[in-house]
Amino acid sequence: MPTIHIELFEGRTPEQKRDLAKAITEVTVQTLGGSAESVDIIFVDVKRQDWATGGVLWSERK
Repeated sequence: MPTIHIELFEGRTPEQKRDLAKAITEVTVQTLGGSAESVDIIFVDVKRQDWATGGVLWSERK
């Protein structure tokens, strides 16, 4: 089964990540089959100063 990497801005609570992991695991099992125990999810918290879109850092967006 898959290992799913999720990159997101820091600041989400452990509860939010737990709920997201549960939802993604459920839809992955429904779509691909297999068991929930075989789905790995890795969260990577990124500071806004370390992420840019369109050449602009998110920490500098208004």
